[in-house]
Order: sequence, then structure tokens, then C-alpha cells
Amino acid sequence: MTEPVRLSKRLAEQLGCSRREAELYIEGGWVTVDDQLVQAPFLKVLPAQRLDLLPGAKATEVPPVTLLMHKPAGQAVPQDAAAALQLLTAAGHWADDPSPIQPLQRHLLRQNLLLPMADEASGLVVFSQQREVIRLLTDARSKLEQEFIVEVSGEPEANGLALLGQGIGHRGKILPKAKASWQNETHLRLAIKQPQPGELRMLCEAIGLRVLGYKRIRIGRLSMAKLPVGQWRFLGEHERF
Repeated sequence: MTEPVRLSKRLAEQLGCSRREAELYIEGGWVTVDDQLVQAPFLKVLPAQRLDLLPGAKATEVPPVTLLMHKPAGQAVPQDAAAALQLLTAAGHWADDPSPIQPLQRHLLRQNLLLPMADEASGLVVFSQQREVIRLLTDARSKLEQEFIVEVSGEPEANGLALLGQGIGHRGKILPKAKASWQNETHLRLAIKQPQPGELRMLCEAIGLRVLGYKRIRIGRLSMAKLPVGQWRFLGEHERF
């Protein structure tokens, strides 16, 4: 019985190309095995299985991408890249994504979770393979503003929202300044630069409010907009944080 071999090796032999070129064809979504699209170069195939190269195939690198996800409240987002793949699935891609990029398995691999939120929070979460985006969102000096909708209960102290904009103290700590306004009777809009874990709750507590939940709706200039809960889309070519 002939042993199975790696798909990239078999394809390279079939096409008379290098192993690296074969890997690029496979990762680019150009190769089928018995009429099934396969994007894993390491997959083992048998000699009897048929390999085909789709029309228009190009052996080019798949450029790195950044993904935007609408995280549901209560869902943990693992910081480990491999574990995060449980959330970044092909089925979770937003059907109305305006990006012309065709999703590939390669887009979901080796993604870095940036600006993570607490499990109970919801809203905009960023995953990226792009070095420039990773540098921007992890650089403490960038001070990108983030905007949240915060559900609260209780009665705020007089002039409380104005105090938040001045850098209020709470539990022996001076909290960062925050732009605050009422969206309705139970929801605040808070804009704050690089909030640290727990600071949103502390800001609200400092003026007599209790946080029931919160959603991040913007990072820098980038809004979550109409992205449905639990789904993700590509960062557009001309979009900037």
C-alpha cells in the first residue's frame, strides 16, 4: 500500500514547480482534491486522489489582514492565537462585508487579539496579522480614543458627568479623563483614551452609578457600525484607526 504524502509535495511533483510555489497555490484557495477545495498544504493525500489547479491560479503570498468582530456579551475571547480560532470561523464572516477580499483559511491563522475586553463586555474587538496595526494598537503612546455605551443604574451626583471630564479620583486613584453624555435614561456614552481593566466601572462608581454592562462601539476613527453580533469582517483597504 502506498503511503499518503503531503499535499504540497504531491502538487509540486504534479506541476513541476517548487514546494513553496505549491504551498502558495494551496493557501491561496486554488487547489482542489477530488473536487473539494483544500487550503492546508500539510494535508496528507493518497495517490488515487485527484488534484486540480483552478483556472487563474497564482502562486502569490496571501497578504496579512485585520479582522473586526462584534463580540457578544459573556463570550470569552482567548488571547492565545490558536484558541481564538474557535471564534474566527468561516461561518462567522459577515455576509454583507463590503471588502472584496475572499475569505481564506490563511486569514484566520496567527491572528493577534488587540485591545481585549472583559468577558462580560460586548462590542468591537480587533484581530490582526498586520504589523503596522499591531504596533499602533499596542503602543501606549498612541492613546487612541475608545467609545463605549455603558448601561448604568442609580442616581449620579450633581455635575457628575462634568467631573468625569476633569480627571476624578476614586479609591485612592486618579482616573483618566472621559467625555461623557447621556444616550438615554439608563445608558451613558463614554469616550476615553486607552482605558485599563476596571476603569470604566470605577469612573461610573465615582459619581454614584453602578455598571450593568457595556459595549465598545468605536476605536479611534473606526466605528463598529452595522456589524452583527458574533460576526466579523475585514478591515477595509482605506479604513484607518
